[in-house]
Amino acid sequence: MSGTADYATIGVVGAGSYGAALALAATRAGHAVRFWARDPETVAAIARDRRAPRLPEIELPETIVATAVLAELADCDALIVAVPTQNLRSACLDLAAQLPAGIPIVSAAKGIEQARGLFPTQIIESALPGARTAILSGPSFAIDIGRGLPTAVTLAAREPQLAQALAEALSSPAFRIYHSDDPRGVEIGGAAKNVLAIAAGIAIGLGLGESARAALVARGFAELRRFGEAYGGEAETLMGLSGLGDVVLSCASPQSRNFAYGLALGQGRKPAEAAGGKLAEGAFTAPILVEMARSRQVETPIAEAVADIIAGHIGVAEAVAALLARPIRAER
Repeated sequence: MSGTADYATIGVVGAGSYGAALALAATRAGHAVRFWARDPETVAAIARDRRAPRLPEIELPETIVATAVLAELADCDALIVAVPTQNLRSACLDLAAQLPAGIPIVSAAKGIEQARGLFPTQIIESALPGARTAILSGPSFAIDIGRGLPTAVTLAAREPQLAQALAEALSSPAFRIYHSDDPRGVEIGGAAKNVLAIAAGIAIGLGLGESARAALVARGFAELRRFGEAYGGEAETLMGLSGLGDVVLSCASPQSRNFAYGLALGQGRKPAEAAGGKLAEGAFTAPILVEMARSRQVETPIAEAVADIIAGHIGVAEAVAALLARPIRAER
């Protein structure tokens, strides 16, 4: 099972910038795309202007058909669900009455559900029993995908054949998808890197310099690996595109919403103001990641500092001082 013929029509749920970018990637890979947005006005704007409101720089071809009717996704051959992690359950529950059993569902969310401590594929499976789930993650900005710039990501599923088939079907010359049978490792990388990006932004916002950022990223990645191994992620996956690759991208650029959020915190903005109306997934992920880490005796001091800053328990300068005061130990 591979190739565009097996997935003639791809549904994309979520009309944010990343959903629009993935709709473009799917149509460039040779598929017809049904692009679902909750707001009928957004659908009308896309039909009129051929541009997604959250990614207005890129014209959408006629092979992308926008809809606000979930039932119109029922005969798609696979779905990509590109909504924030905290909204993923409600989106899947809305889809439950519309979809045939067994349709492949690819999540593009990067986070952990705060209320239940579940990763994206677990959320989908609990809301849509019997769904064939996969996760798509890696170092990728929506604008780069939208412009057709070279990008490489990972698509993982517990069914290796499904992962390979979807990766082959959705890949194009500029959008290269590697496949994996380790969805948990891919999900952990996508979730934890958002928290580390906030920490990196804080360091730069405080004016601590590039050496401090490099040290923070390296030690933060050690936390990611410890957490990942405790929750069943494979070391090779954590070192790959969806782990280390995404950490490198997200911790280095203000294009990352999480880095920009941390930058604002470091510059003195309050947690409630720092996002500037944009979603920073890491702000939701940090507290539940720390709770899950503690439950398995995994040390995550950087993630804990981020969670405490966001909760207002500690200031950024105080958090940095506490990290610098930790005992000297062997590197591991």
